[in-house]
Amino acid sequence: MDWYPDPDETTLLRTPIHFATGYAHPVAGSRWFRDTERRDIQAELPGWPAGPEFTPHTKTAQNVDRVGGGLLGGIVTAIQVAVEAVIGGNSVPIGQDPSRSKPEDPANESEDFPVMWAAPGTLARTVPWQLDPSRRPDRYRVDAVVTERRFLLLGVGPDLTAPAQVLWETARDTVAGAERLKFSAGGHDLRIRFTDGSWVRLSTAATEKLGGLLADRRRLVPESELTPGQRERVARFVTELPTTAQTPKFFRLAGGVVLVESQVPAKIGKGLFETHSILMGETGDPARPQPGEL
Repeated sequence: MDWYPDPDETTLLRTPIHFATGYAHPVAGSRWFRDTERRDIQAELPGWPAGPEFTPHTKTAQNVDRVGGGLLGGIVTAIQVAVEAVIGGNSVPIGQDPSRSKPEDPANESEDFPVMWAAPGTLARTVPWQLDPSRRPDRYRVDAVVTERRFLLLGVGPDLTAPAQVLWETARDTVAGAERLKFSAGGHDLRIRFTDGSWVRLSTAATEKLGGLLADRRRLVPESELTPGQRERVARFVTELPTTAQTPKFFRLAGGVVLVESQVPAKIGKGLFETHSILMGETGDPARPQPGEL
């Protein structure tokens, strides 16, 4: 799965990602691709193979889902969260159980479930079809990569020794923002908005981290910007890391707190990583970020 940034850029995040899936009973297990008139546009997307045709569930089907799928759905979600917690480092959000919450955007979360909202000629229409779990091959995944300059999507096949394929990329300044959507399985959905008004709804265990980077809530800084106290704390942090750990990266959050992160290869599989991190204030002492900064 080799992929490397250009010599003058740094990989800030790499994480598995895919189109989201409907969570509310009327749209459970479904996803649609819409233009701004809510027309289905998947047949208009160049190069896309045919995919399943979804229809909202009837009341009868919803009642069956509630009885038969309530327990099973809870078990599946728990397993999913556990697995994604491992492959996504420490980025799984902890908090409100989405199954007990209500849709924040009923038109797009319970009445309909678009994972692409794109007028003709907009950027969202160019994302790769491999993001769709219903279309991509078995044992194939897509990784999202963020650098200082680019947002990329890489294709990774079953042969992890083969180079990853760059499926899509765009400049960071084409991304208008990103927001976590709490009403979703595990709270893992993220809406990424582009400057042309189009958007996609994706799912990743690294929701908060990816959203923070794309929303510019965390800024990569060189070690030279750290205070003496922060450098001393980083030196202690490095001694506590495994010998296989990567060189730490430093991010200044909007409120001034510095986040230090180091990736460590995970033992459960090649190409997977665990994230070790600390948060520190100006003197190097532990610090608490403001709500929403992570």
